[in-house]
Amino acid sequence: MTIAIVGAGLGGLALARVLHVNGIDSVVYERETSRDARGQGGMLDIHSGQRALREAGLIERFFEIARGEGQDMRLLQPDGTLLLQEDTPEDAPLDRPEVDRADLRNLLLDSLPAGVVRWGRAFESAGDGVLRLADGSSAPYDLLVGADGAHSRVRALLTDARPEHIGQNVVEVGIPDVDRTHPGLATMVGRGNYWVLGDGMSLAAQRNGDGRMRIGVSFYHTGEDWFATSAIPFDDPAAARARLIELLSGWDSRFTALIEACDDTVVPRSIFTLPIGLTWASKPDVTLVGDAAHLMPPVGEGANMALLDGALLGLALAARPGDFPAAIEEYEREMFDRTGAAARMSADMQELLMSPDAAQKLLAFFQPG
Repeated sequence: MTIAIVGAGLGGLALARVLHVNGIDSVVYERETSRDARGQGGMLDIHSGQRALREAGLIERFFEIARGEGQDMRLLQPDGTLLLQEDTPEDAPLDRPEVDRADLRNLLLDSLPAGVVRWGRAFESAGDGVLRLADGSSAPYDLLVGADGAHSRVRALLTDARPEHIGQNVVEVGIPDVDRTHPGLATMVGRGNYWVLGDGMSLAAQRNGDGRMRIGVSFYHTGEDWFATSAIPFDDPAAARARLIELLSGWDSRFTALIEACDDTVVPRSIFTLPIGLTWASKPDVTLVGDAAHLMPPVGEGANMALLDGALLGLALAARPGDFPAAIEEYEREMFDRTGAAARMSADMQELLMSPDAAQKLLAFFQPG
């Protein structure tokens, strides 16, 4: 049986790895030309996804690259009031450690035999057991797995659902080598998650595994076209930083100092989600994992669900090597229940973050009662 996986993200790679561990071959088709073709984003909070890494035989190596101190939390209001500070003891269990997305992806990539991932092979279309690629080539498949992310093209083979904008737009900036270049700001932010919430906005800061501090400034209750009307000149990084500081008018000067210290990487990012509880009629030769199946607000569940999708689909296929359609149905039933619950929880958290008193509600979330 020929298994074709479209997309070398966390879900697709977890699937390929669990299949490999169970003696089943697969091929991963990835449109990017190499693993380093683009940045992979910031830190991930890996909790339930640890099960997938255990099934993949990679949990010990994961703990070697994970950052337990990334579980630290600081929560503030725009006027500088510190509402919450939680510092993780050195001997605390790695229940929710942070890991650099690029490091986790490399761990999965390095665990696969050479040639499993075919770089520079963009998906064009599929049908009748033939995968057609943008370079004009084709390949046969018995099972096609769409692991091609938020704007999946494989998804159209199963459902006409499309991602919808949720009223949040984020500007991502960063400070390179922050401990050396701005030690005072590094100390202020600390080792883990640093949140400032209020005025319909948030500022989230966290250092990456490579020493870069990644900062996201979110603007809530904004439309899909907000970047076009925000007067942020993304083609002029210095002016873009100045405009961000202007939009944060009235915020404590320590927060605007973070923006002033950033380099010239300024990235706009609009946030989309798929409908909560999305399902489809099972087909015997195609299914989805990760954001292709259940795109959620970015509040800590998406990567974990993608890892679990890949691992649990791999286990289902290994348990029914002669009956892929039954394995797919079994996987999808469990996946719909599990990710539907995660999507509802993520939507509740997103609603909290977008509320007028978000900081106080988040404080109550972390310190109930």
